[in-house]
Amino acid sequence: MKSVFITGCSSGIGLLAAKSLRDRGYRVITSCRKPQDLEQLVTQGFDAVLLDLDDPNSVQQAAEQVLSLTDNKLYALFNNAGFGVYGKLDSISRQQMEAQFSTNFFAIHQLTQLLLPAMLKQGEGRIIQTSSIVGIIATPGRGAYSASKYALEAWSDVLRLELAKTNIKVCLIEPGPLKTNFSANVEQTEKNRVVKNPPIAKRFTLPPEAILPKLYHALESKSPKVRYRVTFVTQLAAVGKRLLPDKLMDKILVSK
Repeated sequence: MKSVFITGCSSGIGLLAAKSLRDRGYRVITSCRKPQDLEQLVTQGFDAVLLDLDDPNSVQQAAEQVLSLTDNKLYALFNNAGFGVYGKLDSISRQQMEAQFSTNFFAIHQLTQLLLPAMLKQGEGRIIQTSSIVGIIATPGRGAYSASKYALEAWSDVLRLELAKTNIKVCLIEPGPLKTNFSANVEQTEKNRVVKNPPIAKRFTLPPEAILPKLYHALESKSPKVRYRVTFVTQLAAVGKRLLPDKLMDKILVSK
C-alpha cells in the first residue's frame, strides 16, 4: 500500500483528496494546524499530524512523524495547504508578505527537502503542488498571493529538472475557481475595498471534485503531466499568457 502525505486537510481540497485517495487504496496521512481539526481527522479514521507551516520546528516535527508512520517509505507528498492575502500592494506590510510566503512557499521548501531523501532511497516518488490560476497570470489585488504561487511554480520547475534522472516526478495542479472555503478565508488587507472574483468566474466555477482526475493521474501515470489545469478559466489564462502581448493582457486584466 502506497503512502501519501497531504497538507491542509481540515477542509476543501485537502480533506476531499484524503477521503478519495483512502477509498482508492492509499495509506493517507493527513495534517492540519488546529488541534480540534486534528481530532476530527482522527475520528474519521485518518493518521494525522499537527502542522503549522509558519513554524519551522512544527514542520520538522511533522516530517519526522510522517517518516516514522511510513517507516521511511513515503510514496507521495501533496503540498496542498495555503492561504491568500488579498489587497493592493501598497496596503500590504512586509510582515503580511512574509507570512504569505512563509506558508505558501518557504514551508513547502522545508517540508519537501525533509521528506525527499526517503523517496530517493526507495527509488520512486511523487511531489504534487497545489498552485493557482494566479500562478500563471498576476491580477490586481492578488499581488502577495500571486507572488507566492509564481515562486512555487518556478521552484517546482527547478526541482523537476534537478530530479530528472530519478524516478521522482514533480507536478503542479493549477485550479481556477472552485467551490471551496478558500475565498471566505482570505485575509483582506482593505476592508473597505474587498477583492472579489469577477462575476464571470461564477459561470465557470467547478466543484472541488474536479481536481480528483488530475490528482489520480499525477499519482499513478508513468508519465504524469508537469501542469494540470483544472478549469476552463485556468486553461484560457495559460493560452492567453502564452499567445497575447503583455500590454494586451494588461488591458484585459485591468478592465476586469
